[in-house]
Amino acid sequence: MNGRENLWVREKRELGISLNEVQEKVVFQTEGPLLLLASPGSGKTTTIVMRIGHLVEQKGVNPSRIKAVTFSRAAANDMKERYKSFFPEHPPVDFSTIHSFAFEVVRDYFRRAGTPYLIIEGGLDSEEGALGPDQLPLHKKVILRKLFHSMTNEPITDDQMDELTTYISFVKNKMIPSDKWSQVKTEVPKAEQILREYEQFKKSGHRKRLIDYDDMLTIANEVLEGDKKLLCTYQQRYDYVITDESQDTSRVQHAIIEKLVREHANLCVVADDDQSIYSWRGAEPSYLLDFKQVYPQAVTLFMEQNYRSTPEIVQVANQFIKRNRQRYDKNMFTVNPPHEPIRIRNFAKYTHQTKYLVKEIQQLENLAEVAILYRNHSSSVSLMNEFDRAGVPFYMKDADNRFFSHWVVEDILNFMRMTFTDKRPDILEKIHLKFNGYISKQQMAAVKAIHNNESVFDNLLNHVPLQEYQIQPLTASKETFMQMRGMPPLHAIRVIRDRLGYEKAIEKMCERLGFRKEYLIGILNTLEEIADTLETMEEFANRLKHLEAVLKTAKSRKNHNAVTFSTLHSAKGLEFEKVYMIDLIDGIIPSADDVKGSSKDGSRRTPLMEEAARLFYVGMTRAKRHLELLLYRERDGEQTAESEFVTEIRNIMNPPKPISQVENERRGSEGQKGKRGSQVKSFHPIDPHAIRIKSELKVGQIVKHRVFGRAEVVQLHEDSLAIRVGEEIKKLSLQICLDKGLLSRKEQDEE
Repeated sequence: MNGRENLWVREKRELGISLNEVQEKVVFQTEGPLLLLASPGSGKTTTIVMRIGHLVEQKGVNPSRIKAVTFSRAAANDMKERYKSFFPEHPPVDFSTIHSFAFEVVRDYFRRAGTPYLIIEGGLDSEEGALGPDQLPLHKKVILRKLFHSMTNEPITDDQMDELTTYISFVKNKMIPSDKWSQVKTEVPKAEQILREYEQFKKSGHRKRLIDYDDMLTIANEVLEGDKKLLCTYQQRYDYVITDESQDTSRVQHAIIEKLVREHANLCVVADDDQSIYSWRGAEPSYLLDFKQVYPQAVTLFMEQNYRSTPEIVQVANQFIKRNRQRYDKNMFTVNPPHEPIRIRNFAKYTHQTKYLVKEIQQLENLAEVAILYRNHSSSVSLMNEFDRAGVPFYMKDADNRFFSHWVVEDILNFMRMTFTDKRPDILEKIHLKFNGYISKQQMAAVKAIHNNESVFDNLLNHVPLQEYQIQPLTASKETFMQMRGMPPLHAIRVIRDRLGYEKAIEKMCERLGFRKEYLIGILNTLEEIADTLETMEEFANRLKHLEAVLKTAKSRKNHNAVTFSTLHSAKGLEFEKVYMIDLIDGIIPSADDVKGSSKDGSRRTPLMEEAARLFYVGMTRAKRHLELLLYRERDGEQTAESEFVTEIRNIMNPPKPISQVENERRGSEGQKGKRGSQVKSFHPIDPHAIRIKSELKVGQIVKHRVFGRAEVVQLHEDSLAIRVGEEIKKLSLQICLDKGLLSRKEQDEE
């Protein structure tokens, strides 16, 4: 019995594992470079673990000579536990994240060079109590916050901090030279200048070398490039290297791995280019497409059999992702038994979506097998509010409690506080620039200097020099605050937004500071949803405190019988019996930025749109047996449009009839009418004045569709358009319309 047979017999007897033909090839393809492209649910982790087991058990490789690199600490621990359960008698294999390995290199280098260092990222506990020259903790975000304020004279918001740290990580992970930092797009004011000051401070602002997580990667790469002795030490430590989730690996991370395996090239790269969803933070999926150029002798294997999902889900998801062009040509399939088609639910209003979810999930017993997936964190707050009210337990996969401390939320609460008492200048100071009282900073300072326990508005009107134009709006504002006393919170928020001018103030701030208006307005809309059904502003404030506490509790409900709430990004790697993907409208997925980033070259999907499609695909392939796509036609009084991805799914499941078939059916129908004595209408050929190029179309244009008749163009994208026919919106393929000459300007000309 040879080694292969020994391993197989042991698997079937002790582990109950049976590998398919491709998985077997992966296990036994141990020498040289291997690119393994694994579709969702294809048994990737089991195959990797069995490959390592084969190296140790059948090839006699010392486990310490094998290095397995994963994308996250959780993934490393999962693989470590899986290996231990499969091969409990084996010594441990070195499973780690790429950051952990890079830090090991940096630590060795600094120790040899005698360089003291301090890690300034992570929890504040990691700072060892170190303080900077201004006595502030030496933490990455504290340093960046101080630099931002010194350069812009404005406090940095949480959103700006997120974007700034993402900008810095992108620059580092992409290995972008400093003379090209200014070419990286960001909405954060003076981001490039802040980055330069930050880099300088880390090297000279403290007696120790300050390093963050990105530095671990860049320094490790520089060290392995420049210190040949240290590089040789690590190259001789490992004979086999495996990298998992390699589609999420950045350029600098790839560079580190390439140096590590340069001598033996025994590298197994496990990835799925169709699940690459982190390019915004520096991931380099093009590395996979160029793998053969880096390793000409590489073997490429495709694990395409999906063991997770039903044929109805697998087949549609496979056709959907095939519309991306920058990818390996794969054909995901399954032999699982059929179950039910994907469901698409289109609600009249946004609020109906959440109420439907509560009603559906309340009836289920095994909540741990249910997930609700969304693109933006903001979607989770409304979900949390409704599910908490209904008493349905939930687990927040990537809880973000910054909503409750966001400055927009604080502003609304301060407006409400002003309705209880208008004698506190400290409250007025926080909102005086955010409503239509036109109070200057100098006037605000003058009010604060008055200590007579009178109304701040009376003090402004009677004791502070004002411009003539300020008197009327200040008087009106005072009256509005008085009228709001005892007002239900939902009504109060709408008065704040409209009559007091808060929403206009937000619009001006967005123009001046680069904030995303849609996001801030979304917070206001969510606050209105929370306020709905509450009777007093005190109840509203208490409800916010309660939800904040609920959110903290929800973080700890992992492995409980609770529904999982997760962003699409964080859901990767998970699986559930039932998956509900929500908020599937244009502007969210794809986002306005995804659409805006589309090129004019006529390609089916451009890079931003392809990544958005991959994110949608990740969400679909989390479902085992039940998948629902949820959207709505109206939110907060504004009409919404169906995500073009949903339209594609709909057309994959129910392909539109070819135009020739539609015409034949029309002819047949009219012929039947003629037989019944009705007038037979003549058939019109393709309009010689048909629109053949995209530039002849524009939103708002009246056109004539060959089948539907008079229509208005309401949306126009790179590869699709939407027309309004009567009260109905129809999404069409732009290319088909142009190629077939289905649209013409004739109707408009006749008018």
